[in-house]
Amino acid sequence: MSVAFRREGDEEHLEPKFEIPIPPGPNRVTARGLGLIAQRIAELEAQIAGLSEAPAKDPQLKAAKRDLRYWQTRQITAELVPPPQGDTVDFGTRVTFRLNGKERTLAIVGDDEADPAQGLISFSAPLARAMIGAEAGELLEFGGRDDAIEILSIGVID
Repeated sequence: MSVAFRREGDEEHLEPKFEIPIPPGPNRVTARGLGLIAQRIAELEAQIAGLSEAPAKDPQLKAAKRDLRYWQTRQITAELVPPPQGDTVDFGTRVTFRLNGKERTLAIVGDDEADPAQGLISFSAPLARAMIGAEAGELLEFGGRDDAIEILSIGVID
């Protein structure tokens, strides 16, 4: 029989699943972020325990184990950043600012804790990098404009 008509299994035709990429740079976290990582690891360990009866090639089990490896790596490499003073924009601060005439409030957190829809941006995001080190009342360059960002107030994240 020709090799073209032979089929070993469904898995040989699927795209390979790769590890979840680790963001470059340091893994800075807030205390809340470190807690979220621990919570995610506990959830995945419970999920894997529940799937322990599944065959080793079960896609759901393989995905859960891959996710667990990612979060364990993030926990091991986490660098807990002490709370900032709050007098300048820094990791762990909540910043109210005006960008192009629109007032917004964002908190600067770690990569895994970031959720822009909830007002949490990563310290490595371009907007956060533009604001870090600024004080209230300062005008900052962003997007090619010299006075695009005006820092209105700065506070420490709870």
